Amino acid sequence: MTGDDHIARDAFGEPITIRAQADTHYPGNLVVNLAIADIDKNPFQTRHVNDDDALEELADSIKVNGVVQPIMVRPSEEDEGRFVLILGERRLHASKKAGKTHIPAIVRRVPAQQAAEMTIVENLQREDLSPMEQAESFRVLSQEFNLTQQEIATRVGLSRASVANYMRLLKLPITVMELLAQKSINFAQAKELLKLEDNDRIAEAAIFAVKKGMTVEQIESLVLRMDGLLEPIPGMPGVKKKEHTGGARWVDPNVRAAQTDLERMLGVRVRIRDRKGKGKIVIEYSTVDDYDRVVEMLRGKK
Repeated sequence: MTGDDHIARDAFGEPITIRAQADTHYPGNLVVNLAIADIDKNPFQTRHVNDDDALEELADSIKVNGVVQPIMVRPSEEDEGRFVLILGERRLHASKKAGKTHIPAIVRRVPAQQAAEMTIVENLQREDLSPMEQAESFRVLSQEFNLTQQEIATRVGLSRASVANYMRLLKLPITVMELLAQKSINFAQAKELLKLEDNDRIAEAAIFAVKKGMTVEQIESLVLRMDGLLEPIPGMPGVKKKEHTGGARWVDPNVRAAQTDLERMLGVRVRIRDRKGKGKIVIEYSTVDDYDRVVEMLRGKK
């Protein structure tokens, strides 16, 4: 057996030799005991593994019981004899922390796009995935594999509107992204802040909202006040100046509620301009995907 061989065990504990050659076809249900040093990181992983108490507990468990659920890898397309991680980021990190040199793994020969999709679907099933990690996952599928928002939604089992809303988070200024990653603000609050459009104003509003401990509804009101659609409150960030007005313009609560409902339904910025029962509805979009999605929804297509 050479250094490029990998050892698996059968049901009776007897060794099975697997040669790591590029044309090897690995049975999908065979668990191979791979050297951790031969496994490269997952290039599509957007979830961060924290060196926290939970990882320490997993490492302690692995020291005693080993890895109960094998990780999943694929043969490297560049380096013969090496493997690329698909699933099992925490198990791999914990095994290293536990001092293990080998780890049980299922070897799957899958293309890069399928590996990326498998990684993202696994991440979406975890409760601790942050909105920014989720948004970054969708960005990978969009930019690396040229998938539309609808194609991403179909592959990960979400609605197109949900995918669009998450990807909009990537437009936030770095300061607000950090607040979101730290869970100082949540997904719904970030969506409201995006309505301010200007990065400086978004950052100012986010910091003010965190300082005041504002709810989603309070942030919604703050955004309207900063846009000059409601009276400002003491200490709030700068109010956007409106032309041809002497101050903040009063907005009918029913019109404001309808505007909010439309924004939530369409996943884009909507502005209703009403004057004594007459006016216009302006729908703003920033990508072709957003345009196509809104047009389909307005036509009544599912």
